[in-house]
Amino acid sequence: MLLGVNIDHIATLRNARGTLYPSLTAAAGIVELNGGDFITIHLREDRRHIKEDDLYTLNKCVSTYINLEMACNEDVLKHALKAKPYKVTLVPERREELTTEGGLNVKDYLSKITEYTKELTNAGIIVSLFIEGRIDQIELFAKTGAKEIEIHTGKYAEAKPHEKEVLLKDIKKFTDEAVKAGFRVCAGHGLNYHNTQDICRINGIEELNIGHSIISQSIFLGLAESVRSMKNLILEYGKI
Repeated sequence: MLLGVNIDHIATLRNARGTLYPSLTAAAGIVELNGGDFITIHLREDRRHIKEDDLYTLNKCVSTYINLEMACNEDVLKHALKAKPYKVTLVPERREELTTEGGLNVKDYLSKITEYTKELTNAGIIVSLFIEGRIDQIELFAKTGAKEIEIHTGKYAEAKPHEKEVLLKDIKKFTDEAVKAGFRVCAGHGLNYHNTQDICRINGIEELNIGHSIISQSIFLGLAESVRSMKNLILEYGKI
């Protein structure tokens, strides 16, 4: 199971003072040297953390690859097509949200999502859809042309202990059906050092995207140790 480390909040800290540090390229290097399989960044419409220059710089200097999260936004699409990261994950986005609040509304925006997926795919970029794990919408996801999907694990991450078991069963059932439909399945949002273990046990999930918990932990333990700890956790529980 691969670990993608989202470094958006290192940019948040940098932007708080308008300095050149902490360096995103240095952070990406530390992530890669300590078990991170790739780097995830979200280029938002309001540029609250990652800037377009960050996308171009990181895309050139990382030794793994970039997973660019973006909404269906024309300005961001322009930069994605120019930079050509390895993968783009299409996500919903509202200016007033603190973080991504749920999965894409593929049903109501099928045409637009399909249009963006086609344009990115034609540019040689892998496209993943950040979605809610609904079995009844798998055929709809397939209509977009995307070959990958990322399950929004926010509800699971925020659930009370007695609710998690049901949600985990739902995620497992969805993953089984999505794999049968030919999708490569990923997962992310709200995952941390206490709730990732059970997600790792689900066969069929090939990749996790984790950011906030790793960057938060790095304040106390350092980025290298924080990435290593998460990667070791994934390796250990992925075998169970």
